[in-house]
Amino acid sequence: MSRVAKKVRARERAYKRKAGEKLAGLGKDVIEDILHTRPPKLKIPSRSTTNIIYDETNRYFVLGPRYGVRSAGSMKQVKKFAQLMCAADFSKELITSKKFATLREMYYTAEGWDAGPFHEQGESDAIIEDLEAAFGLKREDLGLTPEEDGAAVYGRLVVNEDGVVIDATKAGRGGYTIPPAIDDVEFVRCKAKRVIAIETMGMYHRLVQEGAWKKFDALIVGLKGQAARATRRFLKRAHEELGLPIHLFCDGDPFGFHIAMVIVSGSAKLAYINHELAVPDAQFIGVTASDIIDYKLPTDKLRELDVNRLKQLQKDPRYNTEFWQGEIKKMLELGKKAEQQAFSKYGLSYVVKEYLPAKLGLKD
Repeated sequence: MSRVAKKVRARERAYKRKAGEKLAGLGKDVIEDILHTRPPKLKIPSRSTTNIIYDETNRYFVLGPRYGVRSAGSMKQVKKFAQLMCAADFSKELITSKKFATLREMYYTAEGWDAGPFHEQGESDAIIEDLEAAFGLKREDLGLTPEEDGAAVYGRLVVNEDGVVIDATKAGRGGYTIPPAIDDVEFVRCKAKRVIAIETMGMYHRLVQEGAWKKFDALIVGLKGQAARATRRFLKRAHEELGLPIHLFCDGDPFGFHIAMVIVSGSAKLAYINHELAVPDAQFIGVTASDIIDYKLPTDKLRELDVNRLKQLQKDPRYNTEFWQGEIKKMLELGKKAEQQAFSKYGLSYVVKEYLPAKLGLKD
């Protein structure tokens, strides 16, 4: 394991220790308040849109200085505060026992809590987000994972997952599946020089079939649309620990642009944790309005929804660059959009033989 990788792994272990300490500290504070006949409370950073700021220096969204207070002294808040304490206790037990549970499992576990169950999973998920924001931790540090399907990786990467060594070129035709607890996976060996992350699984399988992982010395990652948190964390670790540049190959439409930008600069919803997920140096190599013209691609007409979304992106600080402003304006003028698969017009192997080499600067 490289020095950088060891440093990152040590940091992850420290985060888990910190999570346990923070939760234990919360319990002690509550007891102290009760002993002094004070209503227990917890300050939680506001996650409202008015408190989300784009950090120009770090190039991702962060939370501003505004806080809210969750208090057991308010009749409107007492049940949520009690549920928050139950969730904190549940997480502390997971950390102590070195186990993980899914968010769905916690939702159903709450049926037996003295604080009472949640009406829907969105409520229990929000409680965990409160804990994440309050302590500056990831839910994975709290022992909780989502029920999401993992994205796939294919290429010269060997990992150690719970004592099982897995080669991403020998894990089946679909590749290695990124687990929700990706921070607990050790990168044993990597001979790739770059990562190419693909929006659609159809194009991911095309690149694997065409041997793009060998041709470009790349780890091919299938995002499955909007990348899950574990996938984004994998990309960040690959960039930081393995020193690999990240290239994002997405559809040529406003939603493909957004999928890429969430990986680059994070999302407003996760402003409190973007420092653990965003990869500001990731490069977009997906379909652009210029590509539609230069490659004479088959297109679809922009819907009203697409037009409105593109106009929103024009005002988004994450797209405030000459490249993005130029491509968005050109797409609006064209009134057209195109998918990755549009290159099939020139044959199934065209995207690997011609398009990607040009985008990566590898064309002879």
